[in-house]
Amino acid sequence: MDGEVWGCSRREDSNDEVVLQDSSDEEEHHFLAGSMAKLQFRSVKSKASWNDEMGMAEVIEKKGKLWVTTGIIREGRTYCSTEETLYLMELGALHILDNCDMCIPLIDIYRKVAGREDGCCWELFEVYKHLKSLGYIVGRHGVSWSMKDTSKSGHKPVALEDTGEKNQSIDMGSRDEKSLNKLFSEMHINELRPDFDVYLPNNRFRKTSPGDPTFLLHLSRGHPPSREEIEVLENQCGEIPLKISVVEDGRVSFFSFDKVELPVLP
Repeated sequence: MDGEVWGCSRREDSNDEVVLQDSSDEEEHHFLAGSMAKLQFRSVKSKASWNDEMGMAEVIEKKGKLWVTTGIIREGRTYCSTEETLYLMELGALHILDNCDMCIPLIDIYRKVAGREDGCCWELFEVYKHLKSLGYIVGRHGVSWSMKDTSKSGHKPVALEDTGEKNQSIDMGSRDEKSLNKLFSEMHINELRPDFDVYLPNNRFRKTSPGDPTFLLHLSRGHPPSREEIEVLENQCGEIPLKISVVEDGRVSFFSFDKVELPVLP
């Protein structure tokens, strides 16, 4: 196997397809790789309510075009994962409210990432932020963008259902119902699986029909993957290319691997 370094440098829909426009918000903001994020201050911000049980933020007010490529849609509602929430907060594009409608400080979301909660960790966030800052469209692998998203192979759309007690649960297309927070928490930090579906920048991107990702990304935790591990990952990817990401001292690097045949020695 031959390794090759790749790309190292440094609009959502209402149920399901309303593109929001706001000239005061930029669609993307670029960070310097490996540097601390420069917090942005915007006069117009979206609002979301953090749900500890779900481990996600439910958007209650959308502003700007970032929502076209951020968050998943379930039953007309938009939900953000931990890394999406922190990314938008660093952009200055999102206020997070608690149960008392008080703003949650940014440091509290940092703690959730540092605590490796909800299937997220600091390295995973660094990779997400880096790709987003370059304009890529990034979503959690194994989680459909919307209920109408049938373009990804290997999993079915995940639906949120409301019960009489207003609890949310997941219909995985089988008898088992899992809560959304369980879905994300089951994506264990050290699990050998792709972490993100990554798409090229595309102003025609739609969550209801995103198409196949440009590549799948796996974050290497602690050590480079072995040949056997890479083969396991590639088998999960099928025809979609696989890339490996490594985060070291704040620097994000990406690798791809090609199969080569070594000459047979006499």
